[in-house]
Amino acid sequence: MTELWTLGLGELARAIRAGACSAEEVVRALLERIETVEPRVRAWETLDADEALAAAQAADRQRQTGAALGPLHGAPFGAKDLFWTRGVRTTYGAAPFRDFVPREDASAVERLRAAGAILLGKTVSTRFAFFDPPATRNPWSLEHTPGSSSSGAAAAVAARMAPLSLATQSGGSTLRPAGYCGVVGFKPSFGRISRYGVLPAAWTLDTVGIVVRSVEDAALALQATAGHDPRDRHTSREPVGDYLALARNPAAPRLALVRDFLERAAPVVAAHLEAVAARLRAAGARVEETRLPLEFDLGFAAYLVSIQAESAATHADWYARHRAAYAPGVRAFVETGLLIPAAAYVHAQRIRRRLRAAWDTLLEGADALLLPTASDQAPRADTTGDASFQVLPTLLGLPAIALPTGVSPDGLPLSTQLVGRRFGEAELLATARWVEREHGLLGAPPL
Repeated sequence: MTELWTLGLGELARAIRAGACSAEEVVRALLERIETVEPRVRAWETLDADEALAAAQAADRQRQTGAALGPLHGAPFGAKDLFWTRGVRTTYGAAPFRDFVPREDASAVERLRAAGAILLGKTVSTRFAFFDPPATRNPWSLEHTPGSSSSGAAAAVAARMAPLSLATQSGGSTLRPAGYCGVVGFKPSFGRISRYGVLPAAWTLDTVGIVVRSVEDAALALQATAGHDPRDRHTSREPVGDYLALARNPAAPRLALVRDFLERAAPVVAAHLEAVAARLRAAGARVEETRLPLEFDLGFAAYLVSIQAESAATHADWYARHRAAYAPGVRAFVETGLLIPAAAYVHAQRIRRRLRAAWDTLLEGADALLLPTASDQAPRADTTGDASFQVLPTLLGLPAIALPTGVSPDGLPLSTQLVGRRFGEAELLATARWVEREHGLLGAPPL
C-alpha cells in the first residue's frame, strides 16, 4: 500500500476528492512523517498540528455533505516563515519577531486556503531571508546545505513532510534550494502572485515561489495563487492562464542552451547539462546553443547594486532598532547598501532595461532557455551556495523553473533550469512537463 506521505499535491487532492482517503488521514500521515525525520532535517520553524487536524476534520465533513470542493481540498502545505499566517506566529527567522502572530493571512496563503488547502505550519527561513547558513539540513546529505532562505521549504518537500511549500525569491531562494534538494522549484514572473503579507526584501525583485515535486503540482499551486491583488500594487493585471490544460499535452519544445552558464559551471554540472541536452534532442526537442547578448558580469553587477540598495532601504528602520539581530555578514550587506549612491542605482536600472530587451530577443526563437539551476551541487552546510545562476532571470522578472534531472556521483541532486518569457508561465510549464516526462521524477532522499 502506498504511504500517503509519499504522494504529491495533485495525487493527494484527487485521492481525498474520490474518497480513497480522508484529509484527516493525510494530515496525520504527514505529522507522523515529520515526527520521524524532522529531528535530522530541521525544516520547520512552527508546526500548527492541532489546527491542521481541525481543518482536515472540517474538510472531511464538507466533502461528506456533497458541498462544492476547491481544487486543493484537504491537501496540506507549508509556508516559508516570511508569510503572514492568521493565528500562527511569523518570526522572519529573527529573534525580535519570535512572538509576532499576524491577524490575517498573506494573500498567497489566503488563496491556497480558499482552494481548500490546509496549512501544516511554517518552514524555516534564514534571518530576514538573507544569506546566513540555516539550521536546516539537506535531506540527501545532512552535511550539505539545502540552499538559501527558502531552505526549510525545499527540505520539507524533499523529505516528504509536505507536498507543497510557499517560498520566495529575490535572487535564487526558490530555485537553488529546490535544485539542491532534488525537487521542483517554480518562480513565476514578477507580479504574477501577490506579495501582500510577505516580508519585503527588495521591492523590484521579490517574487513568491512554489516548491513541489512535479510540474503538475507547480501548475496546481500557481492556478490557485496567481492573479491581481489590489493590496499589492506590483501585481500584474495580465490574464491568468489555464496552466493545467496546457501542462497536460506538451509538444516537443525548442530550447536555447546558454553556453555562458556551462562555461561557469563545475565540471559535474556542465557534463550533466550536456547529457540532458543530448537526451532531449534524441527525444525530439530542438536544442540549439546560444550566447548571452550582454556580458554575464554586467547583469550580475546590476543585480548586486539593485538588491543591496533596495534591501538597505527596506531594512533601514529595523536595522537601526535591532542591529544585534543581524549577523555580521548581513550587517555589512545592509551598511554597504546604505552607501550606494543614487546615481549608481539609477545606472543599474538602465542596465536592467537593456538586459530585459536583450533577453526578450534571445527568447524569440525558443520556448525556453536551458541552463543549470546552480553552478555546482550542494556545498557543505556552512554556506547557502552560489546564487549567480538564478539572479539574472530574477532581475529581469522572468519565470523560471528548476527540475531535478539526476544525481551526482556524490549522491547529491543535479538540477536543470528552464527560463521562459515574461508572463509566459503556461508555455514554460508545458515545456517543463515535456522535459519532466523524458527524465521522470527523482525518488525520495535516503532518509
